[in-house]
Amino acid sequence: MRKDKILLLYADATQTLPVARSLHKKGFFLAGVYASRLSYGYPSRFISKRFLFADVENSQAYYQFVRQILEREKYVAVIPMNDDAAVMLSKYSTELRQFTAFVMPDYKTFLRAYDKHSLMQLCQEKGYPHPRTTIVEDGHIEQIDVDSLQFPLLIKPNLTSGGRGMTLINNKEELFESFPGIYEKYGSCHLQTFIPSGGSQVKIQLYVNEKQELVQSSVIKKIRWYPENGGSSCCNTSDENDKIVGICYQILKDIGWVGFADFDTIEDPRTGELLIMEINPRLPACVKTPFAAGIDWADIIVSEYLGNPHKCYQSGKNVYLRHLGFETLWFFYSKNRFKTTPNWFKFIGRNIFYQDISCFSDPLPFFFGTFGNVIKQLSPKFRKTKSGTR
Repeated sequence: MRKDKILLLYADATQTLPVARSLHKKGFFLAGVYASRLSYGYPSRFISKRFLFADVENSQAYYQFVRQILEREKYVAVIPMNDDAAVMLSKYSTELRQFTAFVMPDYKTFLRAYDKHSLMQLCQEKGYPHPRTTIVEDGHIEQIDVDSLQFPLLIKPNLTSGGRGMTLINNKEELFESFPGIYEKYGSCHLQTFIPSGGSQVKIQLYVNEKQELVQSSVIKKIRWYPENGGSSCCNTSDENDKIVGICYQILKDIGWVGFADFDTIEDPRTGELLIMEINPRLPACVKTPFAAGIDWADIIVSEYLGNPHKCYQSGKNVYLRHLGFETLWFFYSKNRFKTTPNWFKFIGRNIFYQDISCFSDPLPFFFGTFGNVIKQLSPKFRKTKSGTR
């Protein structure tokens, strides 16, 4: 019996592992497009066919490569695993939908959510909780009323992922010194009040169908991250927060978004309020957290893409998700290594899972991905992009 085929774009990422395992178990034939062989997703036994394409930031070239695959072979659905893949799918959605199924807003709507400047404007207009933001029109920093700004603040590029270009500024002298170089490298930027440490970081995942109905949601609370000044999460827990889910859903309806979206929020420790920071148009790296808690996002996404009925999932238990590689780095550098909750030394438990370890029946992703991360850490350029706010 012929299996329906699904193509995962940028299947390098750790979020590929729970997605691939779920879809393989459901009987799909999986193929992946990769930027590197030294990645978590490349050696997974749940993926049967592999394509290499490294220039993922070049949307047009990426589109041409993926289109050639779709023209040669029949794939019932395509799922993006990183921002570049999601950008490409939205930008070329009209052309690609003749070959396969996916749900993504049109490019204009997509940018209303993905562009941090545009998102902050919406939050300001509608009164949604967000950090105080100042727009810098066309890079003209000299036109800003600097005396009205509250330092410290962040320079944040409008269109980047992973904190790239985000820079901490303590005074107006640093602002005028740093802004031109960041603008030249990353394009349009805005200024945002810096939220002091001490609050939670919370991620909210939602799927909104074409009727603008909320199909499913989940909440992930970050506990530890590396580097500690704003890097990637290395320990997360499943959570529930109907209030912030409701706010995020309303934002997506205001934008006209369809499909999957992932929100980053940060708690202001002075008020206890969760503030909207950005929207990611794809599954987050730590999505195995809701998977482990009982929410199968792979089933939801593919079923919605194909118009098939699916279960309405409920988070059945509280779980912790650790990234063993980043947890090791966190322990080495953190001054809080012996006074953190949950205890860093508890590695095994019924509710403890690992982001970078697929399962005992699929052991190679951990070794390939870890080795790839070691190689990346040797690059000063890569370390700079993952250094958090500086």
